[in-house]
Amino acid sequence: MSTESDLIKLYSQRILALAADIPLTERLEAPQATVRKRAPLCGSTVTVDLDIENGRIARFGQDVKACALGQASAALMAANIIGRTRAEVEQGRDQLRAMLKDGAPPPEAPFSGYEVLEPAREYKNRHASIMLAFEATAQAMADAEAAACA
Repeated sequence: MSTESDLIKLYSQRILALAADIPLTERLEAPQATVRKRAPLCGSTVTVDLDIENGRIARFGQDVKACALGQASAALMAANIIGRTRAEVEQGRDQLRAMLKDGAPPPEAPFSGYEVLEPAREYKNRHASIMLAFEATAQAMADAEAAACA
């Protein structure tokens, strides 16, 4: 895939619909953890705020400034993020990375729906933007857990 028409196909109606309707976009007041991640190549950023209770995400907010692929990825993740453990988030992150880099299957439930982003495998310069929401969330969970133990 390298022609302009292939790139246009990448931005499918489903990806554009996800990007237009990202859940949980309100930032939290006084969150336990906030992490901002940036994709250096394209400049996309995702900032995540969260609170955890009993090892699970209880409150979540995000600010997504990314391409449609990064926005779609953030939308898919946020749709099922409440109640997730750090292990679940890290597993979803690792499965998404493997899907993009190694041709592995898309993430499993609770983070299903990522098959819509499988065509992005061919566009390595988009991978970092697609990964931002998971990476910021995993880091925020680790930070919140570390702060709770301190």
